[in-house]
Amino acid sequence: MLKFRTVRGGLKVLGIRRSSAAPATSPNVRRLEYKPIKKVMVANRGEIAIRVFRACTELGIRTVAVYSEQDTGQMHRQKADEAYLIGRGLAPVQAYLHIPDIIKVATENGVDAVHPGYGFLSERADFAQACQDAGIRFIGPSPEVVRKMGDKVEARAIAIAAGVPVVPGTDAPITSLQEAHEFSNTYGFPIIFKAAYGGGGRGMRVVHSYEELEENYTRAYSEALAAFGNGALFVEKFIEKPRHIEVQILGDQYGNVLHLYERDCSIQRRHQKVVEIAPAFHLDPHLRTRLTSDSVKLAKQVGYENAGTVEFLVDKHGKHYFIEVNSRLQVEHTVTEEITDVDLVHAQIHVAEGRSLPDLGLRQENIRINGCAIQCRVTTEDPARSFQPDTGRIEVFRSGEGMGIRLDNASAFQGAVISPHYDSLLVKVIAHSKDHPTAATKMSRALAEFRVRGVKTNIPFLQNVLNNQQFLAGIVDTQFIDENPDLFQLRPAQNRAQKLLHYLGHVMVNGPTTPIPVKTNPSPMDPIVPTVPIGPPPSGFRDILLQEGPEGFARAVRNHQGLLLMDTTFRDAHQSLLATRVRTHDLKKIAPYVAHNFSKLFSIENWGDAAAGGQCRGLHQLPRQCGLQVL
Repeated sequence: MLKFRTVRGGLKVLGIRRSSAAPATSPNVRRLEYKPIKKVMVANRGEIAIRVFRACTELGIRTVAVYSEQDTGQMHRQKADEAYLIGRGLAPVQAYLHIPDIIKVATENGVDAVHPGYGFLSERADFAQACQDAGIRFIGPSPEVVRKMGDKVEARAIAIAAGVPVVPGTDAPITSLQEAHEFSNTYGFPIIFKAAYGGGGRGMRVVHSYEELEENYTRAYSEALAAFGNGALFVEKFIEKPRHIEVQILGDQYGNVLHLYERDCSIQRRHQKVVEIAPAFHLDPHLRTRLTSDSVKLAKQVGYENAGTVEFLVDKHGKHYFIEVNSRLQVEHTVTEEITDVDLVHAQIHVAEGRSLPDLGLRQENIRINGCAIQCRVTTEDPARSFQPDTGRIEVFRSGEGMGIRLDNASAFQGAVISPHYDSLLVKVIAHSKDHPTAATKMSRALAEFRVRGVKTNIPFLQNVLNNQQFLAGIVDTQFIDENPDLFQLRPAQNRAQKLLHYLGHVMVNGPTTPIPVKTNPSPMDPIVPTVPIGPPPSGFRDILLQEGPEGFARAVRNHQGLLLMDTTFRDAHQSLLATRVRTHDLKKIAPYVAHNFSKLFSIENWGDAAAGGQCRGLHQLPRQCGLQVL
């Protein structure tokens, strides 16, 4: 049966409740009305906003960007058809979390759908509900599903109800250190604290002994409180050295759910993903079947619609454990798109419009794996300084491109200002090829082509990962980075061209800075004038010109065998070292020697300098206008 909610202007269809007797794709099931989306706002920033804008443009949908005061110059606002300031006077991150401002911009500008991207409000049930209450479609799961999946304890209970294996852990958030002690007594160490109302590695701490328990509990609570506004934690048995495998799912409003296979996200640093691979390398086919079927089972259990990700840990024995559902688009969705040829953002928008997966040609039997894709997150972090984020202006930017390379970026361009206020992601580089080793080769080549000056990046570290034999063999787990310290033996960047440009610019603006010796003693010897033979100098080309005129001179030049040389010692191409710093009477002293010993030269140039000539007229030096060429 249809469920309705009273909203301004009439009734709004919320969903369909179906009996098990009628399958979702049955013609007897009444379908929701298809309503095209005409204008989409992305309540986010950076590369994910641009990713969604591009998909909308391809579908003929008008786009709206929102930006904070600190993001005035960011590219995502320029890629949209319209852009509006939000969160005036608020802190940089808080601006993108200010739901009233976002809803106000949407309602005042005819927005009929909002895409949350990832991060910020993407997994906030109250934001999805606020969009729905304002009569705006939320491109994502329903508010109720977002709420259930955002609460890790409830998501865990749903997984258990669906028969999906979970890691042993608490059924509800713990409220004291004593409860953590009791859990440790039951299951032993190691254990892990996790934030109950957020992810991304914040509020996550591994504990190996009783001595570490109190400190890690306090730190995890503080991190969770600062990041999510709620310090609630739950405790799980820590699975040592697992693989982190996640399955991409896609559902519609009619109960259809399918998977788009898995990604391996095991290469992590402090629980933050660094490199993602699709499909997972060397994954047992039976394990793949269990992971994908459990993901679809869990999604159907909760009535999931739109795109999402079910995440698992796989231990060394091949057993898998559910850890969480991300009810949004993932940063690494790109590798799934590359191997399945499914545009996930297109699919998200069409599902929000009311179309079914079969309408879109998306049936499980038609989804195939095509080759391998690898994504590297290029960030403005310095691996040599514990990945400390770097800020500043990008002075030079040149990307790696070519066959099999996809770039998703927003801030990666010359002149871009990298702010300390937001995530340090600069550009996502995705390589796609027939297999894992070939994709790794393409990625390595693309990263080598990058030139980023002005801020530090993690590219040298990523290159080490891609050249690591363990990575190339596909034998990685979540401890890969910790157990390979050689990844931090970074090759220093040479940056020769940029250093030369800096030096030349400095000299042009500030003048030369060559130190002048001030304490040296004068030479005890006068310069030695070379001995000059007695008599007139030998004849040369000048004599031919005087005796035979221009025609005879030209004939002599043509008949000459070999090179004709011009001496430019005395011209100011030598930065005036001779022409302005050697007086005329000094040049006259050396002239007889030159005449006798270099008579076969084609010509000798002697130029004075205009500036020096103006300053030294009392010395009768030649200004530039009186340059001489002596034959």
